[in-house]
Amino acid sequence: MNNEEFFIKLEEQIQSGNPFVAYRNPGSKNELTKALLQDSAETYKTDDFTENGFVFAPFENTKNAILIPSENAEIITTEYSAESSEEVEKENQEFPPAYTNSKARIKHEELVENGIEAIKKGELKKVVLSRKEDVQTQLKAMEIFKNLLKKYKTAFVYFWFHPQTGIWLGATPETLLNVEREKFKTMALAGTQAFEGTSSVNWEEKEIEEQQIVTDSILENLENKVSGSIHKSEPYTSKAGNLLHLQTDITGMLDPEKSSLKSLIFALHPTPAVCGLPKKKAQQFILEHEAYNREFYSGFLGELNMKKEVKRNNNRRNQENQAYGSILKQTSLFVNLRCMKLEAGKARLFIGGGITKDSSPADEWQETVNKSHTIKSVLVK
Repeated sequence: MNNEEFFIKLEEQIQSGNPFVAYRNPGSKNELTKALLQDSAETYKTDDFTENGFVFAPFENTKNAILIPSENAEIITTEYSAESSEEVEKENQEFPPAYTNSKARIKHEELVENGIEAIKKGELKKVVLSRKEDVQTQLKAMEIFKNLLKKYKTAFVYFWFHPQTGIWLGATPETLLNVEREKFKTMALAGTQAFEGTSSVNWEEKEIEEQQIVTDSILENLENKVSGSIHKSEPYTSKAGNLLHLQTDITGMLDPEKSSLKSLIFALHPTPAVCGLPKKKAQQFILEHEAYNREFYSGFLGELNMKKEVKRNNNRRNQENQAYGSILKQTSLFVNLRCMKLEAGKARLFIGGGITKDSSPADEWQETVNKSHTIKSVLVK
């Protein structure tokens, strides 16, 4: 389907009031943009994660995870090319920070101070604390989605609409879980620096420690749910928009006798990169102290048990075997970061950072300001 037809179909879906999701997986400039257009306004939910479709789950109560089932949706695709990285960085620089609310700064720094105090008391090892920020925009949701597609080819870019949730858009750099057959892949992501023309940067001890805490926690949570050993890469610097992060890739094989997809998801969610450690205590601290509802920010979303056709090697010797290509199920879930909720010309942004015993409240505030640039840049033409 060409681009014009694709976006017209999305507009028609919005007008109908029926749910849909449009998205592009991380990859090359020519990665297909896909959409699931639900055929009614009915609300489907999933609790056991055995269904096929696209799931959109909140931070707190995952029993409210909303599903667009494949069997109740039309699936369409198109290609929408990304711009060069030079154009992206230039446009990011042309959009200066517009948020200088001193009350918001003071409030966030006090929140961070409370988190540091809890860590020093031994109640927590780490906690991820966030704030929301409302930004006026004259762009419609479809224009913002196109901007995201153009600028963030290395992120999972999405446009979600549902009568129960409203409109959400985002470009997240963090994989929660990828499963194909029994093989799984996840990542530990922590630490943030502004991109200044090179990915060869030095990381401070606080950021290295935070990354190690995240990695160790994920490995521990997966320990009894895998078959054989778990493999992890060395930490490396990854780029998302105008930000750099420390990343470790983690892979292994599922053990069907020990775990299900659901148990694997909840072994990881919420990750230390969006919640903290110990997980339950950190989540409770967040719910008691952040003083706002994260909703679907820092939840997860993506393809759930989607069918994928795998063909055999396409050469003359194997031509007669082509009919025996296999159908497998693939799950690709992402942490809902770098996202916004859009309503009535206003984009609600959600920005957070990991707090450890060595955190500085002033630096943590500035980190949220730096992170906000990534998503603010798509709110202008």
